[in-house]
Amino acid sequence: MTTFNVPVMLVRDPFNVLYITGATNMTIFNLCVPARYLLVFAEGPIILFDYVGGEHLAKDLPTIDEVRVAHGLSHVASNGFVADGCASMAGEIAALVREHVGEPDRLAIDSLPFPAVDALRAAGFAITDADVVMSRIRRVKLPLEIAYMREASRRTVDAVRAMEATLRPGITEIDLWSRFVGGLLAGHGELVSTRLLESGPNTFPYFQECGTRVIQDGDLVCIDTDAVAFESYSADFSRTFLAGDRPATPQQRTLYGRAYEQLRHNVSLIGPGVTFEDVARNAWPVPEEHRDSRYYCVGHGLGMIGEYPNLPFHTPGVPYPLDDAFEPGMVFCVESYIGSPTSGQGVKLEDQLLITDTGIEIMNDYPFERRLLP
Repeated sequence: MTTFNVPVMLVRDPFNVLYITGATNMTIFNLCVPARYLLVFAEGPIILFDYVGGEHLAKDLPTIDEVRVAHGLSHVASNGFVADGCASMAGEIAALVREHVGEPDRLAIDSLPFPAVDALRAAGFAITDADVVMSRIRRVKLPLEIAYMREASRRTVDAVRAMEATLRPGITEIDLWSRFVGGLLAGHGELVSTRLLESGPNTFPYFQECGTRVIQDGDLVCIDTDAVAFESYSADFSRTFLAGDRPATPQQRTLYGRAYEQLRHNVSLIGPGVTFEDVARNAWPVPEEHRDSRYYCVGHGLGMIGEYPNLPFHTPGVPYPLDDAFEPGMVFCVESYIGSPTSGQGVKLEDQLLITDTGIEIMNDYPFERRLLP
């Protein structure tokens, strides 16, 4: 905060609150409803405003100096009195800033609802973006975070392995996905942030969520884990399987071979000190027939959830938007999707990398589908 000249932050994203303090309370609910928030001084106390009735959950945390009851900042959280709730919140924050810093000036915030932002401005604050600070803080993982992510990966690998053991023709996509989620939760994982499991014609185009389709013999089956698996840290890798006993078709093997080549090539480009632009410029050239349906980025950062950077593809003649480089301690997921409008099928692969002092380590120890490899 001092480096970015941010004297005080007010954050409500539950992953930001957890990262700063270790305090957690109904994460999914608080992603949807702004029911708790955290005031952080660069030189001063850290004050958690928690959901009413949940104040005791953080009372013994050494990272928090004081716990107060949060004001409702949305129509739901305020029982319809959102203007009053936001005004009360802004007045309380302004009083605390006066006590510890001086007259209200700049305040960095993340995803507060617009009535709360308006109320803070009315209280005298110039609003800036806390995501700039949080993204910079969270980009390089501490040794403890890396240990958490290794455990998250182990739990997620075990859950996918258990799911794959139940993959057979006749099972529905949603039933198969439930085996993954159930295995993750039974292994003390936490949640899955997407429902990205597709089969057969649902594998093209990508991003179709699992449903009631019955998986057939010879179908491609894709899964993207997107799992929050240990201490709210994520594991994110993708694999594509071949259902049943029917041999892979030449088209399926071609799609898988290209996705595998793209993944391996792009992984090989990454290491400490390598610029984002160099990776994008030298990324595997997606053939024209697959380009319109390719994954939207080369890859993305990972921590508690998807994080900085989302690495865009290089566009000839357009300045690259990210002037930055990989450094040891970053975790980055390399994405590959090769889909065919002709065959109506696609292959999704992804590996999660830890950038080390000397290179990279693939954190997810999961095999590829040998029946689809070239």
